[in-house]
Amino acid sequence: MKKPELLIPAGSLEVLKIAITYGADAVYVGGELYGLRAKAKNFSDEDLEQAIAMVHDAGKKIYITANITAHNRDLAGISEYFRKLNALRPDALIISDPGVFALAKKYCPDVELHISTQANNVNFMTYQFWWEQGAKRVVSGRELSLEELRGIRDNIPPEMEIETFIHGAMCISYSGRCLLSAYMTGRDANLGACTHPCRWKYRLFDKAPLDVTEEHEIGPFYLEEENRPGEYFPVMENERGTYIFNSKDLCMIDHIPELIISGIDSFKIEGRMKTALYVAVVARTYRKAIDDFFEDPELYEKNREWYHEEISKCTYRSYTTGFFFHPTDGDSQVYEDNFYIKEYIYLGYLTDCNGTYGHFEQRNKFSVGDEIEIMCPNGENHVAHVVSMKDEDGNEITSCPHPKKMITAEFDVAVEDYQIMRMKGKTV
Repeated sequence: MKKPELLIPAGSLEVLKIAITYGADAVYVGGELYGLRAKAKNFSDEDLEQAIAMVHDAGKKIYITANITAHNRDLAGISEYFRKLNALRPDALIISDPGVFALAKKYCPDVELHISTQANNVNFMTYQFWWEQGAKRVVSGRELSLEELRGIRDNIPPEMEIETFIHGAMCISYSGRCLLSAYMTGRDANLGACTHPCRWKYRLFDKAPLDVTEEHEIGPFYLEEENRPGEYFPVMENERGTYIFNSKDLCMIDHIPELIISGIDSFKIEGRMKTALYVAVVARTYRKAIDDFFEDPELYEKNREWYHEEISKCTYRSYTTGFFFHPTDGDSQVYEDNFYIKEYIYLGYLTDCNGTYGHFEQRNKFSVGDEIEIMCPNGENHVAHVVSMKDEDGNEITSCPHPKKMITAEFDVAVEDYQIMRMKGKTV
């Protein structure tokens, strides 16, 4: 069996460094244009150049997303963007639009082309089609079962790669092709500007409110979102609960053997807008699970409890196995609220460490005397106490209440660069 690639998202240079430190084989990032995460920090041209060099120096791979559904007005800019990327030599471009694919072949002839899940890739004929066009890899639709993935593997060239999402947020719409955001706010998810209306809270009326005009009465039920009083959205079916679109998050940490046996080449994690803590926790947990299984399947079984404990130390929305074993059902949704479960709070990561001293950019408040947890890339966690802190001017402080401040701290244990600080939190 071939060990699968662990592919981790990165929304910034900071998170990218954490991803490759904590176990990624490859990372995927977006430029400032033409990816599907417009609200992410994303990478400037200068950032991309630095990111590609950093990843290649570490012996890893980097893929650039260019997976919008392009309009005519986008094509000239995409062509120029691809000319720049060709000079930077990323390992692959992730594309969904056939027109954009044609431009990538023209302007990035030496860069691998991967087909995004946005292209709705759910059968082996689709894979064969993209292979014949020159694609090296296709990202499967999230709607596929493991049995269907095995069927694709059996009917495509052995050199062709299958990439599959195994962890992260799920979308209400087919392979992410959603129109809810554009319909409700005018911001198009397929151009990277999704406002995530699937997470909003709604009230359901069993008849049209008095101020809804007759011509809008196209269905027996109407939704009103809590932050948009007086705006009513007609629907045609009665869903139980109030958060009717809100999916649980995907988590396949319990099913690494089944995923590997299915012939998946790349295990993809969702989350280009997530924190460094999320990236570190998920990358490290899946890295260990994959390596444990290849070392000895019994070791993987032995460490299941550790995987479960660790994967819950980043924000999540309760977990599901998605479509992998059966079609989704009522248990795949979260109807009660849209809260994240946040068992641990991200405090920052350490740099310029010397013995028990380390520097960091503070992310959440903590104080001298607090007990925190130090997360190490090798899988170890250490309990530490904060002995003292100084601000960027060298003044002694007792707490760090303001995010983004540069702090120097002393701990009662030795610390090293890129270790992550976290402490127990709560649902938010």
